[in-house]
Amino acid sequence: MRRLTLLAATVLMLGAVPASAQSQPAQSGPGNNAVNSSDHNNSNKPVEGRNSFTEGQAKSRIEGAGYSNVSGLHKDDQGVWRGKADKAGSKTDVSLDFQGNVNPAK
Repeated sequence: MRRLTLLAATVLMLGAVPASAQSQPAQSGPGNNAVNSSDHNNSNKPVEGRNSFTEGQAKSRIEGAGYSNVSGLHKDDQGVWRGKADKAGSKTDVSLDFQGNVNPAK
């Protein structure tokens, strides 16, 4: 009889857990965006990861970050688009990662 009472109390306690404690909604506020706007980098070096930008999109994003004459774009084995471009009168290596971060090579 005592076991039955203990079992019944346990079942009642488990059923009393509020729904909000059982599942949490996805965060809708600021965080680590999958793709950043062209005026915001969240990294000062390319972040490796699966990159879904096409070559044309990569070139456009790099140009949107103030570069011109983008050439030699290729995606490396880490998913980062790399190439050369002009900025402020000089040619530099440049990269675009899967999050949209555009960075000069360092």
